[in-house]
Amino acid sequence: SSVPSGSRSSKTFKPKKNIPEGSHQYELLKHAEATLGSGNLRQAVMLPEGEDLNEWIAVNTVDFFNQINMLYGTITEFCTESSCPVMSAGPRYEYHWADGTNIKKPIKCSAPKYIDYLMTWVQDQLDDETLFPSKIGVPFPKNFMSVAKTILKRLFRVYAHIYHQHFDSVIRLQEEAHLNTSFKHFIFFVQEFNLIDRRELAPLQELIEKLGSKDR
Repeated sequence: SSVPSGSRSSKTFKPKKNIPEGSHQYELLKHAEATLGSGNLRQAVMLPEGEDLNEWIAVNTVDFFNQINMLYGTITEFCTESSCPVMSAGPRYEYHWADGTNIKKPIKCSAPKYIDYLMTWVQDQLDDETLFPSKIGVPFPKNFMSVAKTILKRLFRVYAHIYHQHFDSVIRLQEEAHLNTSFKHFIFFVQEFNLIDRRELAPLQELIEKLGSKDR
């Protein structure tokens, strides 16, 4: 089916998560976008002077959720129960879903089902004002960092699945530059603040090294 490219890129998998305009987090997001525009991603991920680390991580986590949401939205028609009966990132890595509340024991499921669970779960965390306060002066909870790490670790798996199982579709759609830039930004960010365990990044280790070496 031929879809005009404009409509494709505007399709997200889940509704976009908006940061309220006029809020301090919105200012931070604008700052992030401006530094990204300069092209220096290593610099763009650094904590801006005088800013709160939790808030910086929160704003960027929302932004990565939106980016992955959009990237996955472009390939949902290729990621089906039959094409991807398991959630994997190449032959050596398979993911089973558990969220600790509704599904306590990890279940094996198809990639589209897994990603649906995952993105819904992330959305619920981002919408929870006690975890991601959007109002000025409301403190972040003590466990914020561990929640953010879990969210980012899981979002990484969507990139890993797209790269391993759907990269040919990404190329056909001419989305690879977009995907690579988004992933590079994500990796530099998690490296800067040490947010994802190296072991978890193993499925894309070669790509991560390649992206990093271009920037030294």
